Amino acid sequence: MSAFRPGYLFTAIITLAAATTIAHAAGPPTRIGGCTKTNVKRITTRLVDTPGSGSAVYFTNGGFQVSYDTVPSVDGSRPGDPVRMCLVWMPKDCPPGDDRGKVYKTTNLRTNRSWELPDSHHQCGGA
Repeated sequence: MSAFRPGYLFTAIITLAAATTIAHAAGPPTRIGGCTKTNVKRITTRLVDTPGSGSAVYFTNGGFQVSYDTVPSVDGSRPGDPVRMCLVWMPKDCPPGDDRGKVYKTTNLRTNRSWELPDSHHQCGGA
């Protein structure tokens, strides 16, 4: 019978923590129906320092969503809130290198409120 070795437990815990961080740190989903967990980084207005210009939210995975309207479920979120972000729509026939206009459904796991917004002010090929 082998003796318990605390070093193995420590290594297992560190490995599990690293795997969880990697999965959580993934960027926004790239396939329709794909989801990822991330956190709210910042909540702001669509136009910086312009109240009433709409809502915008930045995520720690590099994701971003924006609306010309004020979205109460976005504005009710706080930095650090855990969210689930799922890709629900992608534009087709985009020019090479222009991948704007993907729509994500995001659910704030603290408030249990959701919103569907694009990742850009315009779709691919637009302004």
